[in-house]
Amino acid sequence: MRYTRTSKALVLSAALALTLSACGGGGGSTGASNSSNSAGASDGTGGNPTAVITANSTEPQNGLLPANTNEVGGGRVMDLLFTGLVSYDATGAPVNELAESIETKDAKTYTIKIKSGQKFSNGEAVTAKSFVDAWNFGAAAKNAQLNSYFFESIKGYDKVSAEGATAETMEGLKVVDDTTFTVELARSESDFPLRLGYTAFYPLPEAAFKDPKGFGENPAGNGPYKLADGGWQHNVQIELVPNADYSGPRKPVNAGVTFKIYSTFDAAYQDLLGDNLDVLDQIPPSQLQNYKADLGDRWVNQAYAGNATMVIPSYLPEFKGEAGQMRRAAISMSIDRQQIIDNIFFGGKQVAKEFTSPVIDGFSDAIPGSDVLTFNAEKAKQLWADAEKISPWPAGKAFTVTSNIDGAGNKEYIEAMANQISNTLGIKAELNPIPTFKEMRTLVGEKKLTGASRAGWQADYPSLYNFLGPLYATGAGSNDGDYSNPEFDKLLAEGLSATTVEEGNKIFNKSQEILLKDLPVVPLWYQGVQGGWSTKVADVKFGWNGVPLYFAITGK
Repeated sequence: MRYTRTSKALVLSAALALTLSACGGGGGSTGASNSSNSAGASDGTGGNPTAVITANSTEPQNGLLPANTNEVGGGRVMDLLFTGLVSYDATGAPVNELAESIETKDAKTYTIKIKSGQKFSNGEAVTAKSFVDAWNFGAAAKNAQLNSYFFESIKGYDKVSAEGATAETMEGLKVVDDTTFTVELARSESDFPLRLGYTAFYPLPEAAFKDPKGFGENPAGNGPYKLADGGWQHNVQIELVPNADYSGPRKPVNAGVTFKIYSTFDAAYQDLLGDNLDVLDQIPPSQLQNYKADLGDRWVNQAYAGNATMVIPSYLPEFKGEAGQMRRAAISMSIDRQQIIDNIFFGGKQVAKEFTSPVIDGFSDAIPGSDVLTFNAEKAKQLWADAEKISPWPAGKAFTVTSNIDGAGNKEYIEAMANQISNTLGIKAELNPIPTFKEMRTLVGEKKLTGASRAGWQADYPSLYNFLGPLYATGAGSNDGDYSNPEFDKLLAEGLSATTVEEGNKIFNKSQEILLKDLPVVPLWYQGVQGGWSTKVADVKFGWNGVPLYFAITGK
């Protein structure tokens, strides 16, 4: 940590992140275990710095703009093209990137000084204005950025984000000079400094505002890599090369990273075995029995800050009111999560007990109401029968779960889950397959679901709030099911304004009691990363959020 810490909130935020290093896991003998993989980046000593690393990915949903990227395909690219005030090391601890200091006396008004002499890959200087302009652009309603809600804490956000708003700048942001700006929040918030490494808070050059769409296709960032000429070949690959002007803690020790876009993880795995792919961040279920034997010591199996859920949208008439609440609980209790984990994921997940992740500080597996996440066929049947007395399920209607089928294990586990629901409740339940992740996210975003949908969350920053606010707060950008509960929103606000992270976590866990009653989504399991790498690379490590530390990978 290199914050200038002048408040208890900042000290506690740092402590929160550092506790992630205690998470356990297992793996191979050359750095595949969690204990060695979470230690930080390798210096690449002895490796081949001229090697270009190839890694799997999915086609980004949107153009590469920081405030409009909220899925993993785009996110992993953005985190290499750009850098913000801080980044997160392998344990989840914030590390200063462009921030010289972040100071506050009351956890409400922050003075942020950035390092001088930094520039974007198009030659423009990175200044305090680069941050202020980017944050204002991200927050403004007229720009319709998916991550706009990340700025809601800043004073004046309500005036720029409301429908039809004419204001374009938040009054809480002030440029002091080229290397200094201030941020005034609407209220004190205990975890605000932790967020500043997330994609939404990256700076932007002036070129981005002149042509946002064009910039998103060919972004000029300030991170450890830059986009190669013609580097984004849609649905094929995204080619990144080192940015010689980058001087932060994530300096590349390779000659570039090329993300190869795959339609299935099985195809990616075969490429891995043939040394035609260097890094695979998710072993397909069909190979979970074999990957350790196949790869020798070139694998990882560790917990990370992510979970899997099933969204049941609030706009579905069958799931509204008292009957809808009963049906949500019945479906949840129809699912034998452990059986799916054992049979499809070969023990590589952990049954969910709430809505966040065990690797986040403040996690509790004893929140009242969590029994609704326990398999109980008899109670599920009774709840469904009670719902039928209030409002009968439409005759002949199937309960569908929409999912992309280009992801590892989605098809297999959803078919197994649908079978369990059918057998327990006596209704037809089935997978609604969508070819690609991008197509599925578009369908979800347009609120066109006629049933449930698969969802997964990978933490943006190490905080319980990050698993709650962005997903379940009224109007939040990743609130796929349009869930809204004023009591839940109130507790979120109270948790954020707590004077310490510890006290805030208690309130966030209290808010989860409401979620366990309403079940806007059905929590399934906590994620673990099972990944592997080729014989051509070394120093492969995975971070706290399950993403490989691409910049630290070397060729052999």
